[in-house]
Amino acid sequence: MTGVRNFIAKAERFLRSAEHLFEIGDYDSCASRCYYAMFFMAEAALMVQGLSASSHRGVIGLFGRHFVQSGIFEPRLGRALGRAYDVRLTGDYAVGITVTREEAEDLLRVARDFVAEVRTYLQREGEGA
Repeated sequence: MTGVRNFIAKAERFLRSAEHLFEIGDYDSCASRCYYAMFFMAEAALMVQGLSASSHRGVIGLFGRHFVQSGIFEPRLGRALGRAYDVRLTGDYAVGITVTREEAEDLLRVARDFVAEVRTYLQREGEGA
């Protein structure tokens, strides 16, 4: 499915951007790209199941219901997606508060794990690149 592959490609590109942004010390932007890498992978997984949502919270909720509660993914991945959303909001919108180096480093590790696990699932489903 071309749409799924497009989501995977975008997620992987955003993850590479997050790594670069971390290296140059832009932790707010790193957090944003980490979240979006995870978000696009969650959307790809939902697409495979014929599901979609019209909001970020909708994607997070559907991912939790259809993939975490069903046991396809561990609860830590659902929590990670929700936490990444919250950190992204700080990075994108907060003034006077920034994402710390430690938060960005942790989120980058979590995003790599999330993208890899969802990619593995999509490959098992015959949808991965």
